[in-house]
This record gives sequence, structure tokens and C-alpha cells, in this order.
Amino acid sequence: MDLDLSGKLALVTGSTRGIGLAAARGLAEMGADVIVSGREKGAVDEVIGRLKPAAKGKLYAAAFDLGSADGCSALTRQFPEVDILVNNLGFYEPKAFFEIEDVDWERMFEVNVMSGVRLTRHYLKRMLDQKDWGRIVFVSSESGIYVPKEMVHYGFSKAAQLFIARGAAEHTKGTNITVNSVLPGPTWVEQTPVRLSARAKAAGTTVDDLASRMFSERRPASLLQRYAKPEEIANLICYLCSKASSATNGAALRVDGGIVTNPF
Repeated sequence: MDLDLSGKLALVTGSTRGIGLAAARGLAEMGADVIVSGREKGAVDEVIGRLKPAAKGKLYAAAFDLGSADGCSALTRQFPEVDILVNNLGFYEPKAFFEIEDVDWERMFEVNVMSGVRLTRHYLKRMLDQKDWGRIVFVSSESGIYVPKEMVHYGFSKAAQLFIARGAAEHTKGTNITVNSVLPGPTWVEQTPVRLSARAKAAGTTVDDLASRMFSERRPASLLQRYAKPEEIANLICYLCSKASSATNGAALRVDGGIVTNPF
């Protein structure tokens, strides 16, 4: 299985922590040159320092707010071409449907949806015009199918990513360029214990209790019955970025721990 990415340039958005960081690390260890992306230069530089010892390729810093058109334009000017694009940037925000204001919908759309649209529009066009190889991966979520009533706007944004990825893939017919999406389930990232701690305090319970109830109450269909590790999600992302995934295109691949019960 050919997983060597030597000589390829990869951009992972939102790669200073969580799934994005794990994906950046995996691609760097596979030999790719990796652009580490985040809003804060200090955070980006800190991650590059952490990745350097195991990286086989070069590491580049990209400190831009990709939740805006200006930020995406600034990044594409600095890095006009890439071989691999991982659209990982995104955020979630538990909020009751009737409390989600217009500004919440707009921000969710700009960050989770339009960042990927803008970067894919730029980089896919250049992959098709100038090269005959490329990989684009959208990091969606099981919430794009199993829409959570506690954050409908997030589920909407993740469902949109699935359609965008498939639509973009239609332009790659007959090439060695692929566009796919992955659907993680609940993943234990750096902010998870912070969020759970705040919720636990408000509910008068413990973080361990809330973590357990995630799968007994909120996601009972889970077969994994635990939070995934970022590395477990990144393994699939990195495979889709490799040469070995050449026959996988236009696909939405689940790494959700079995939450979505539909077998197709």
C-alpha cells in the first residue's frame, strides 16, 4: 500500500488542535510538506515546533481567519497551489433551535461551509488546470445525517459539506484527483473536557457522568460507546489523502463509531 506523500504539499485548515492537528501530524509523518493553519500566529508556530521532530517534509505557517473571504484570499495568495486540501476548519455550538439568531446561522455558514467552498473553488480549479493528481477531503460529521436538535445550525452546516464535496467530485471525472468527505462522531478533543466541565457544573454532576450519558442518552446508537481519539479520525483522512485511495472518489465515509444506523 503506497502511503508515501513525499513531494506533495498539504493544507490542513484548523490544524492547531483536535482532528486537524492529528491530520497534519499524520500527513507530515507520511512525507508531505504541510501548511499548518490557524487564526493565531503563536498557536501555529507552537504546533509547528511540536510537529518538527517527526515530520519528514517541510512545515509552513499560515495564520489567517479562514472564516472570512479576506482570510481565504490571503492564504491562497501566499500558497497559490497545493496537492492536498483538508477542509477541517469548523466549530460547533450547542444552542436551542428557538435561540439561534440570524447572526449564529450566518457565522456557522461562513466558517463551516464557505471556508471549504472558497478554498476548494480555488485549489480544485488549479489541480484540474495544472496537474493530474490531487486530494480534497471535507471533515463533515455524523451530525450531517443524524441532525442534533440541540444544534440544528451545526447539523445543517455539516450536511451542506456532504453535498459540496460530492458536487465538487463531479468535476474530477477521468482524472487522478479525488474529493471525499469523512463523518466523525463524538471525538475527545482539547475543548471537550472544558465544555463538559461547564455543563457538569451547571447541572450539578461530574464530567465522567456527562461523558457516559453522551452514549446512553444523546447517542445511544453508538457501537463504539466512547469518544473517538483525534488520531482515529485522522487515520481515515490521511488514507484518503494518499495514493492508495485512488479508487475512492465522491464518497462520504463514516468514522462515527456506528451512530448512524443506516447501512448505506
